[in-house]
Amino acid sequence: MDNQQKRRNVILIGAGVMSATLGSMLKELAPDWNIKVFEKLEKAGSESSNEWNNAGTGHAALCELNYTPQQPDGSVDIKKAISINEQFQLSRQFWSFLVENKRISNPQDFIMSIPHMSMVQGEDNVRFLNKRFEALSTSPLFKGMEYTTDPAKLKQWIPLIMEGRTSTDAIAATKIDSGTDVNFGALTEMMFDHLKEQQVEMNYKHAVKDIKRSSDGMWEVKVQDLENDKIEYHSADFVFIGGGGGSLPLLQKTGIPESKHIGGFPVSGMFLVCNDPEIVEKHHAKVYGKAKVGAPPMSVPHLDTRFIDNKKSLLFGPFAGFSPKFLKTGSNMDLIGSVKPNNVFTMLAAGAKEMSLTKYLVQQVLLSNEKRVEELREFIPTAKLEDWDVVVAGQRVQVIKDTDKGKGTLQFGTEVVTAADGSIAALLGASPGASTAVHAMLEIFKKCFPGEVGGWEPKIKEMIPSYGVSLSENPELFEEIHASTAKTLQLDEKSPVGI
Repeated sequence: MDNQQKRRNVILIGAGVMSATLGSMLKELAPDWNIKVFEKLEKAGSESSNEWNNAGTGHAALCELNYTPQQPDGSVDIKKAISINEQFQLSRQFWSFLVENKRISNPQDFIMSIPHMSMVQGEDNVRFLNKRFEALSTSPLFKGMEYTTDPAKLKQWIPLIMEGRTSTDAIAATKIDSGTDVNFGALTEMMFDHLKEQQVEMNYKHAVKDIKRSSDGMWEVKVQDLENDKIEYHSADFVFIGGGGGSLPLLQKTGIPESKHIGGFPVSGMFLVCNDPEIVEKHHAKVYGKAKVGAPPMSVPHLDTRFIDNKKSLLFGPFAGFSPKFLKTGSNMDLIGSVKPNNVFTMLAAGAKEMSLTKYLVQQVLLSNEKRVEELREFIPTAKLEDWDVVVAGQRVQVIKDTDKGKGTLQFGTEVVTAADGSIAALLGASPGASTAVHAMLEIFKKCFPGEVGGWEPKIKEMIPSYGVSLSENPELFEEIHASTAKTLQLDEKSPVGI
């Protein structure tokens, strides 16, 4: 019996972008495998993947300053930015493959070109941005990035941000036209629609209650059919837990050693949204600033043009908040329930270390809408309260684990946890998350399907032409692939005149 025949039953928990990506890739690589999906809500992409629950930034480190930290000697470290950009290129290639091979259609319904910009104020920050620009300009991945401190040029790039600005503070910005706005909710639904056609069993309104190893080595998944209020049991050789903030409690139920000494810290978010066409038309970019002292990287302020249901709107935020829920539709007991004997000291250590974060979150929770609009005025001096509404964004759970940086270290990123035997994997954490889903799945293939991945390689290279190759070290290949995916995804990577 060959490797492909050995593992035939796969269960994906959560119908978000992560499960959609894994399911779509597996169906290409092992079409005869049996895949079941369980989702407690009534449709796909309704939690963290929903377009209103995330910023929709195709995270490629083009504008996010937290991916380029300044070193004590004043230099700017771009290693993480290059890594994140490379990971996003993998996603772009896979989406392009799906469109080209008619697995999904109408790419403009889920991805649009939009300039990605960074904007800073104050002499020190301007110096930092200039150093960042110079460092990134050495990489082919960031070709075409522009930098300016010229007020006339800034008025061209960001007219709404410059309108009515009286501050004498130094101001600088970078702009790159190859950025994207991604509707991950729409993309998730498209992928699951195709999977359904491929005989993947979709089970909505089904909540996973427990995951246990059976005596035969299979995983037994206990599921509650919420519509008929009955309990079902399903077994699988491989289980993927892709339930967003709900992944940690389910991972803990598996009892695998890798699930020990991991905690989660929930952070909720809110955005201000403007739908006034006159204001919306004055801004065409995703503009990221610098996080305030003590703020988590996921709280970097940004003013985003969004394309949702073919309608253009503006979002500003995020404003962080605190809720003990691990999901927007979760329970107030989620945080307390996640504290176990094996992670209590990890959690306590994080609590002691993260006092500035706790203080920041308390301050954010207490903000009135008037205070939020005051923060918005740092970006848009002419902003009026009546033009902006509050949208509650998705719930994120930051991973807490023991690392070489000490006990109870808060991780601001995406973490893949796999069992030693590769029979179960979970995806934890937050940004860059959805943007780097394809990279996360390739990591899972290496760890969970080591016997198969060699045989899958030709097909993986068909789906992701740069697989196994560093694009940052192969500029010509990057140019070729980037142009090809832009054409397939119908991306117009040139800014409109006057922007």
